[in-house]
Order: sequence, then C-alpha cells, then structure tokens
Amino acid sequence: MPNLDDILEHIGEFDLFQKQVSFVLCFVSAAFAPIYVGVVFLGFTPKHRCLSPGVAELSSGCGWSLEEELNYTVPEQERHGESFSSQCRRYNVDWNTTGLGCINPLENFTVYGNRSSIPLTPCQDGWVYSSSGSSIVTEFNLVCEDSWKVDLFQSCVNAGFFFGSVYIGYIADRFGRKLCLVVTILVSAISGVLVAFAPSYLWMVIFRFLQGLVSKGSWTAGYILITEVVGPSHRKTVGILYQVAFTVGLLFLDGVAYAIPHWRWLQLAVTLPCFLLLFYYWCLPESPRWLISQKQNDKAMKIVNYIAKKNGKKLPAHFQNINLEEEGGEKLSPSFMDLVRTPQMRKHTFILMYNWLTSALLYQGLIMHMAMAGGDMYLDFFYSALVEFPAAIIIILTINHIGRRYPWAVATLVAGAACLIMALIPEDIHWLKVTVGCIGRMGITMSIEMVCFVNTELYPTFLRNLGVMVCSSLCDVGGILAPFIVYRLSEIWHELPLVVFAVVGLIASGLVVLLPETKGKILPETIEDVENLHRQENPREKIIYLHVQTQEVAH
Repeated sequence: MPNLDDILEHIGEFDLFQKQVSFVLCFVSAAFAPIYVGVVFLGFTPKHRCLSPGVAELSSGCGWSLEEELNYTVPEQERHGESFSSQCRRYNVDWNTTGLGCINPLENFTVYGNRSSIPLTPCQDGWVYSSSGSSIVTEFNLVCEDSWKVDLFQSCVNAGFFFGSVYIGYIADRFGRKLCLVVTILVSAISGVLVAFAPSYLWMVIFRFLQGLVSKGSWTAGYILITEVVGPSHRKTVGILYQVAFTVGLLFLDGVAYAIPHWRWLQLAVTLPCFLLLFYYWCLPESPRWLISQKQNDKAMKIVNYIAKKNGKKLPAHFQNINLEEEGGEKLSPSFMDLVRTPQMRKHTFILMYNWLTSALLYQGLIMHMAMAGGDMYLDFFYSALVEFPAAIIIILTINHIGRRYPWAVATLVAGAACLIMALIPEDIHWLKVTVGCIGRMGITMSIEMVCFVNTELYPTFLRNLGVMVCSSLCDVGGILAPFIVYRLSEIWHELPLVVFAVVGLIASGLVVLLPETKGKILPETIEDVENLHRQENPREKIIYLHVQTQEVAH
C-alpha cells in the first residue's frame, strides 16, 4: 500500500495548497519573535539617577542646565579608572536647606571643599529616568539592587519554554497538530494581554511564565504542521523559510517598539493580532500524517482529496488508501539511556546538547548586549535582524552542496570570533562594533537553523523525537542563563559577557567538527546505523549510489 509521500508525488509536494498553508503558518513564527526577545524593549534600562528631594526646585530657581544640575548634585564614582555619575547613590544632604548658593551648592556640606567627605545614601526616594517612554524598569524601578529582576523576567519565559516543550509535544501527538496549535495560540494571547495589565511585578512574571509555557509550543506545532504537508524534498527549505518568518517578526517588533515607546501599549500591540490566528481552526486542515498515525485513514483521504483539488491535480485511481510504512522486525521503545549507551550516540548527544545551549546563549546574548551598547537601540536591532536573511540564503545554498558539518562549524566559529573582536573594539568606534556584532548574529543564526535539522539526522528513527526533545531543551537553559550573563557580568566589565560568549562559541565550533557528515546519507534506523555514521564509506550508501548511477547511464 502507498504511503502519504508516494501520494504527494502525484498531487503535488509543494504546490498551491502547501504554499498557502506555509504562508499562513508563517504568521505563527513571526508572532513568536516578540515573546522570544521582547525583553530588549520591554525591559529597556535608560540612564537614571537618584531622585533627591529639593534638587528640582533648586535647579529651577538657579536656572541650571541638566549638565549643571548633574555636576552639582550627583556624586561621581571611579570604575576601571573612569569617573561616572552614580546611578544608585546620592548625597545624604538636605537640598531644602535655606541659603544654598547656585554655584557649587555642596560647599555648605563639605569639609575644606572636599566632596568626598559628604556621606552617600541609597536612592530612598526613587529615581529619575532620562527616557520619555516607559519600560518595566522605569515602572517597577528595576535598577540597582533590583536590577536582577529584569533578568528573572526574561528567564521566566525561557523556563516556560523548557517545561512547556515536554507536555506540548504530548498534546500534539495525542490530540492533533491543529488542536494543539489553536489552543496554545489562544492561551499565549490571553497570557500576553494579562502581562500588559499586570498590577505588580510578581503578577507580570507569573503571566510571562504562563505565556512561555505555551508560546514555544504553538511555534513548534506550526513547524510540525508545515513540514508534514509538504513532500520530503521540500521539508528543509520550508523549515528554513518558517524560521525566516521569525526574522520578519523581529523587524515588525522593532518598528512597533519605535512607534510605541510605552511597554504596556507595546505588549498589547504585539499580542492582540495573535487572536486573529484563531481563524486557523476553520481555515487549516489537520495533518494527514497525524490522522494516519491515529488510524483515521478516512479523514486523511478526505484531506488528501482536498489537497489534490486545490493543487489542480487528480488523485490516481489506484491510490484508494494510505498507510504508514511499518518497520520490519521488533518494535523498539525509546529510552533515555539509549542516548548515551554507545560511544557514538553518547558523543552526538553531548555535542548536540552543548551546541543547542550555545546557540540560544549567543543568539539572545548578542541581541541583549547590542541593545545596551549605547547607540540607537532601534537601528542596531534593525541592522542585526536584517543579517538573518542572508544567513538563510547561505544555508539553502550550502547544505546540499557542501554539507552540514563544515558550514555549521564555520558559522559557529564566526559567531564566537565576532564576540571576541567586539570585546576588543573601543566604545567610541560604535559603527564597527555594530558591524562585527551583525556578522556574529548572522553566524549564530545559521548555527541555530543548522542544529535544528542536523539533530534529527543523527538519531535512529525510534529515538528521533526523544533525542531532539532532550537536546533542544538545552536551548531553553541557554535562554535562562543569557540575561544573567549579559546584565550581571556587564556590571563588572561591559565587555565581559562577550568574552564568555566567545569562549563558549569557539568550543562549540570545534565540537561540531567531531560530528559525522550527514549529507547524502540515509536517515539511521537503528543505533547500529548511528555507530556506523562516522565511517567514510558506508556499504549501504555505496550500493544505492551505484544503482542510481546505473539508472542514469541507462537513460
């Protein structure tokens, strides 16, 4: 009996129906971008200083400029040989004291004119922010001793990704791709709206975690559905284009954030359109592959006939039914121990886990670090997002000609080297720093897209889903660590996070070279097949290759 791939060869592997479904589902990928990296704008930390009661009145009465006010009333501290205005301490003086002069008013509180003798105190009365907009930082005063709460805000959504990926996969396999997609979109949209109306920091973090629990699940369900309705020769291209839609979402986020510099309205602006995606329930069919796996062949055949009609094709008469190809021999049950029991499987598992972690760590880390580099946040974000388009083009051009291993290794090497170079570039050459950062962003984007499908090619059939789930979970761990590395280490030295990223990336690049090349090789079906992947000559491949060549000569 024929299977679905056989039928798709006759009714269209990537014709009108598949193109329409791909286009529609790409909105899911684009909608995921504001959730994944929205902290860049939602958690933006502007320049700030302590609010000192009486300073505003004194400044107004004396006619000071902002520069003069800062010079007279804000203490300076030393860090790495440079002086900077303190953002977390203020002079412990009463600015409402009568008789203060407009020229160097601190003389009234100093001993022999020495400012360093004036005691400092924490910002007990709040802060003054230089930004005209608002973010979660300015609303909840997430600075100084509470600055770690911005890290927690982003880590919570990644923790949601981590825990949600387990049960969302079960829901998609148990109840269907379409139902899983619609339900996760609904819950994600509601959670996003609740984030915008959160009355306190605690509730905001709770709603953000809930959004993380389901939002990655909706992205994954869309990815699965989009790859299950196309023929095998188009799956990698469609998968890459699905990730390109994520880049479009980044550009959309950047434009909306520029137009709406207030975090609650921004959160609503990127969340409310997601409710329109609920129309998928009426305009998208269920995956015929999932229906077949559930032994619902009648429903699957109705969808197959609809696909044929939409593509302007006619289903051949001899295709009366479809089934899943049953693997010969005993059915194998996946086990976590199978991932590390044999030498090659163990090597693949650890290298893939490390590279998943590296990909998320460098991707999110570069985005967050470039946003705090001191230039135009919106332009820098725009430029770094644009380079993801050539990254996708390079992958499409190289994976089928050069292979997977070396383009992947070079891309990760470029990302790691770019981080190191960025750390060495002086702050006053901002354009060069952004340029190198964009190159690094392109490299790590390629790495993410490569690890997505190479992961599936390095595990046997019965272990493939488990292997991808376990390895890709480290991606969420990297996302949890990224904000803490960026924001905490930058307080020690602004470029220290980049040095950490460089080391992590360069190690990942070297480890990729240790993996076998999978270009042109049959997907492994058993653990023994995986153990033989590292061999240069695979007898089974050679036989198939000679058979194909014989056919070509005959024609």
